[in-house]
Amino acid sequence: MLRLVIAFSFTQGAVSMARPAVSYRALALGADARAVGVIVGIYALLPLFAAVPLGRRTDHGRCAPLLPIGVALIATGCAFSGTAGSLPAMAAWSGVMGLGHLSFVIGAQSIVARQSAPDEQDRNFGHFTIGASLGQLIGPIAAGLVVSGHDGAMARTSAVALFVSAALAAFSCTSLWRIERRPAGTAAAPAKEAPARKVSVRSILTTRGVPSGMFISLAVLSATDILTAYLPVVGEQRGISPAVVGVLLSLRAAATVACRLAMTPMIRLMGRTVLMAVSCLGAALLCAGIALPVPAWALGVLLAGLGFCLGVGQPLSMTTVVQAAPEGARSTALALRLTGNRLGQVAAPASAGVLAGLAGTAAPFVMLGGLLLISAGIAVRPLRGRPATDPGEARPAPRERRTEGTSASRGAGHPPR
Repeated sequence: MLRLVIAFSFTQGAVSMARPAVSYRALALGADARAVGVIVGIYALLPLFAAVPLGRRTDHGRCAPLLPIGVALIATGCAFSGTAGSLPAMAAWSGVMGLGHLSFVIGAQSIVARQSAPDEQDRNFGHFTIGASLGQLIGPIAAGLVVSGHDGAMARTSAVALFVSAALAAFSCTSLWRIERRPAGTAAAPAKEAPARKVSVRSILTTRGVPSGMFISLAVLSATDILTAYLPVVGEQRGISPAVVGVLLSLRAAATVACRLAMTPMIRLMGRTVLMAVSCLGAALLCAGIALPVPAWALGVLLAGLGFCLGVGQPLSMTTVVQAAPEGARSTALALRLTGNRLGQVAAPASAGVLAGLAGTAAPFVMLGGLLLISAGIAVRPLRGRPATDPGEARPAPRERRTEGTSASRGAGHPPR
C-alpha cells in the first residue's frame, strides 16, 4: 500500500502539474476560455472508450501491468504537449495523458479492492486517495513557480513545466516493484470460479448503490477538474499571479489530505450516508462562493473548505461501488465509475467553456455548485429505508453471516450457557 501511494503521488503530481501548464500554454498560443474547455475535455475523451475493456481484462487477470503502461502514456503526453505548437496538437496529447492516467488508476484501484478485506476498504481507499491529494498539493505549486519564473515568456515556461511533469511521472516507476500480491484461495484473488461468465454492463449499472456512487464521484471529480483548469483563467482576469494560483490549488489539495486522514473517525461519528450528503452540500455552497469577486485571501479560505468537503466523495464512492458490484465484476464496476468520471470530465469542461464564453468565468463555478447540490440529494436517496446491513452504509453483513453460522452450530449441539 505504501509503495502504491508513493507511485500514485508522483503520477498524480505529474498530471496536476501538467494540467495547469496545459491551460497556460494554450492561453499563450491564443486560446480563449472556450478553447481551454475543449482541450481539458479531450483529456477525458479517449478514456471514455477504453475504461470498460481495461476493467474486463483486470477482473480476470493481473492489475500491476497497467501501472507502468499508464506511467509511460502520462510521460509521453506531458512531454509532447510541451513541444506542441498548435491547439489541436495540444488537445491530442492531452488525450494521451488522460488515457495513461486512466490505465494507472484502474490498475491501482483494482489492487486496493482486491487486497483489502471488506472492513478495511474505507480506510485503504482513503489512504490510496491521499496519494492523489499529495500529488495535487505539490503539482500546482510547482507549475505556478515554473510558469511564473519568467514574465512575458509563458509559452516557453509552460513547456518547461510540462517537461518537468513528464520526468516526475517517469520517476514513479521506482515504486512499482512487487506492487501486487496474489493470495491463493482468498476472495481477494482474481475471480476464477466462472471465467467464461461475464457480468453485463447493464447488470452492474442497475445494481443498487452503483449509480449513486458513480454520480457522486462524477460531481466531485468535475469540481476538482474545473477548479484546476479554470482557476488560472480566473487568476488572469482578477490579476492573481500564476504562483499564487498554484498555492491556492495546493491549499485545496492540502485540505483534502487532512479530510482523508480524518475519514475513519468521521465515518464512525456520522455514518457514510450522512457524511457524503453533508460534504456534497458544503462543497456546493463553497463552489458557488468562488464565483463572487472576492480577494485572493478569501478565495484561499473558500478553497480550503472546498478541498475538505471534496475529499470525502472519491474514496467513499469507490467503496460503495466495490461493495455493491457483483462478484467477479468489481474491476469492471470501478472502470464504469471511471467512465462516468471521464464523461463528466468531457461534458463539464465543455459546458463550463460555453458558460464562461456567455456569462464570464464565474459561471462554471455556479454550475458546479448546482451539480454538487444534486449529488447531495442523491447521496441520501438510495439509502432511505435500507436495512443497516446495506453495503453502502456499515458493511456488517459478512460478520452477521458468520454469527448466524455460529449460532446455528450452538443450537445444533451446544446450547448457550
